[in-house]
Amino acid sequence: MKKVKVLVSMFLSLAMFLTLASCSQNIENDTSDTSLPSIDELNIGEHTDIVADIKFVTFRTDIMDKLENYADEFHKIYPNVNISYEGIDDYEATTITYLTSGMDWGDIMMIPLGIEKFTAPEYFISLGTSDTLSKIYNYTGAWTYNNNVYGLAYTGNANGLIYNKNVFKKAGISDVPKNPKEFIAALTKIKNNTDAIPLYTNYADEWPMSCWDAYMGINSTGSTKYYYQTLVHSESPFSNFGDDTHPYAVYKILYDSVANGLTEPDYTTTDESLCYSMINEGKIGVLAFASWGVIQAMNAGNNPDDIGYMPFPITVNGKQYVSINGDYSYGINKKSSKDKKIASMLYIKWLIHESGFDYSEGGLSVLKGGKNPDFYQSLSDCELLENEPPIKGEEDYFDLINSDSGLLFNANGNKKGQNIVEHAFKGDKDFDAIMNDWNKAWSDAQKKNNIPVN
Repeated sequence: MKKVKVLVSMFLSLAMFLTLASCSQNIENDTSDTSLPSIDELNIGEHTDIVADIKFVTFRTDIMDKLENYADEFHKIYPNVNISYEGIDDYEATTITYLTSGMDWGDIMMIPLGIEKFTAPEYFISLGTSDTLSKIYNYTGAWTYNNNVYGLAYTGNANGLIYNKNVFKKAGISDVPKNPKEFIAALTKIKNNTDAIPLYTNYADEWPMSCWDAYMGINSTGSTKYYYQTLVHSESPFSNFGDDTHPYAVYKILYDSVANGLTEPDYTTTDESLCYSMINEGKIGVLAFASWGVIQAMNAGNNPDDIGYMPFPITVNGKQYVSINGDYSYGINKKSSKDKKIASMLYIKWLIHESGFDYSEGGLSVLKGGKNPDFYQSLSDCELLENEPPIKGEEDYFDLINSDSGLLFNANGNKKGQNIVEHAFKGDKDFDAIMNDWNKAWSDAQKKNNIPVN
């Protein structure tokens, strides 16, 4: 299975999401063995006498041979540590069941994105304090709770668009578009001057629709505070700001692309497993995927040099912004033995510091100041930023509104994107009416949770 299929199937069913959200939010700080060293205190090449059999649960079913090779390399340094991998296709649902059922699932897990951050201490050990680890690693905020870091990303992503440079050239597009009007104009040129599908929605697989959620924060506002701090207090945040920015502009690009016939002829027949080879072969102009999809597209055919990556077409006060974030994060089972915990930390540290895994997968470096693949140079004129965490005391606001509104941004809210495609194609509901529905749902959730609106 392709990495992307499992990656953004990151999002579990709504029922599971609500079940986890109902857990107690008064979890104490990590209560695991206080004699454990933090990951920054461990050095590769030390503790070589440690004995442990480690089971690693992963969604990367597409590269199991490569993962086993990494385990073999680590074994050369730690001959008494054996790493075995369990690859899971239906990753989110399966791993959440592992966690909530209390079963013995193993020792290292890519933390499922569907669990609430405040539940992380129930399942995983603290790898160290945020004060320390945030100076060494990128993306630590994703699984930081009460200053403890419960997960470290295995790679980082930038959120833009994959495109075929040759298709753009044939269409007569000399520069990548920087705003919605230019983007729609570019897609129109592709439709009129080539045989390629201008924008491939990937509607049928459902989960790719969630990729649009990643563009609504930094990409559309230029603000690192918007997603977790501003949005939760905003009144009618999905209204038209009149300047082709903010979430309204993001989703209107999708609506207008479909409404103007700039997507596949039949959205119900798209196939995510084929889209990488299709864009490699010049049959697609643009795909809405984060940067993890670039390597997929490059490796899917004979034209890797035709694959490019561009920022999402929104410009804020004359500048383009790109949100970056960590991918799935390594977490270590709180129930594992002390030796297994130490061995697991050593393996995670080796993967991040010495294996080059993040680079080989086309990701942004997890290490501060680490090396990034060359294709990220296409974003050099943009500012790459990471969302700031919620304000202290408001850590749960976004999750509560997101869940109760049913919009579920980055949390299995894929059907709302499908809904946009359907109405745009049929022409039976205009875009402003859809956004009014979103505004009402958001407002109702704010009121339900007594969250003040500015």
